[in-house]
Amino acid sequence: MSEFFTPSLSALEPYTPGEQPQEKTYIKLNTNESPFAPSPRVLEAVNRAEVENLRLYSDPASAALCRAIADRFGLAPENVVCGNGSDELLSFAIRAFCDAGRALACPDITYGFYKVWCRLWGVENHVIPLKEDFSLDAADYEALGETILIANPNAPTGRALPRAQIERLLQTNPNSVVIVDEAYVDFGGESCVPLIQSYPNLLVVQTCSKSRSLAGARLGFALGQKALIEDLNRIRCSFNPYNINRLTAAAGIAAMQDEAYLEKCTAAIVQSRAWTTAQLRALGFAVQDSLANFVFARCPAMPGGQLYAQLKKAGILVRHFDAPRTADWLRITIGSQSEMESLIEAVKRIIGKEQRPCAQPL
Repeated sequence: MSEFFTPSLSALEPYTPGEQPQEKTYIKLNTNESPFAPSPRVLEAVNRAEVENLRLYSDPASAALCRAIADRFGLAPENVVCGNGSDELLSFAIRAFCDAGRALACPDITYGFYKVWCRLWGVENHVIPLKEDFSLDAADYEALGETILIANPNAPTGRALPRAQIERLLQTNPNSVVIVDEAYVDFGGESCVPLIQSYPNLLVVQTCSKSRSLAGARLGFALGQKALIEDLNRIRCSFNPYNINRLTAAAGIAAMQDEAYLEKCTAAIVQSRAWTTAQLRALGFAVQDSLANFVFARCPAMPGGQLYAQLKKAGILVRHFDAPRTADWLRITIGSQSEMESLIEAVKRIIGKEQRPCAQPL
C-alpha cells in the first residue's frame, strides 16, 4: 500500500471473490452462477433503443423496477430498494444499522464479505460459531441486542432455517434489525418475505444473480417496511443515487415478470443437485443437505485443497475455503446436468484407487 493510505484501514483484508479466469476455458462450478441464459424476455428488453438511451442517466429511484419487484412479492414500491448487486445493499444495511455501540452478529462460517464490511465501516463483528455439523442454532441469536445478519440458506454450507425460527429471532430482538440474506432462497429455502408486514425490524435481501441468471447485470433488492427502506435509501443516495444502470433495470423488470422461466430453471437445478448429492455420497463423500444452488462436500480420500487443485488441473473449478473448519470441504456449484456428469467422472478419475472409506455424512 502507499504511504498515503489511511492508517485506520491498513489492516483491511479485501474480500476474495471466486476465480474468474480469462485465459482458459473451465467448467465453472466455483461462483454459484446459473448454467442457464437469462429469460428470453430479458433478451427482448435489453434492445437497441435501451442501448441508445445509455446517453441518459438512469432513474435514481428505479421506480419502474421497484414496482415490478413489489408486484412480484405482493408489496408496495415503498417496501423495495434496489442495489448494484445484493452486496451493495448488505453493505449499506451494516452501515445503517450498526455503529460503535451496536455490533453485527453473524455465523463464523458464512458469506465472507460480512466480516470485510464490518472492518470497512468500523463495526464490531460478533461471530457466533455454527455447531459441529455446520447447523445454525437460532437460540444463539435470541435477545442479543445486536443487529443480526443470517444468510438463509447459508453459504457455503447450503443449510437453511425454517421461517418460524427466523420469526422467533424477530420476536426476541424487537429493538434490533434482523437482516436475512436470501440470495439462494429460490432453490428450496423458506422465504421470510411474508413476515415483512408484521415485523418492522425485518430486512430481507435477495439477488437476481443466481436464480434469475443476471450475475453480470449486478442487481439485488431489499424488502422491508417503509422506514427501513427509507434508511437504506438515505445511505444509497449519499453514496451513489444512480446505482442501477438502464440496461440492468430493463433486464430486472423483464426477469421479474417471467415467473414460469424462473420456476423451470430452479427446478432443473434442484434436480441436478439431488443427482450430484447422490453420486458424491455413493463415492463416499460427506455432503451437506443443501437448499442452495451448490453443495458442500468432503471426502477423506484426499484433502480438500488437493482435490480442488486436481479438479482445476482437469479443467473444473470449484471453491475451496482454506480455513481450519472448512479446509477439507469444497463448495460445488450446480451447473448444467452435463457439467455435473463431467464433475463426477473427473472425481472418479482423481480419487481412483486412493479412495478410502469416508466418514458418514454430517
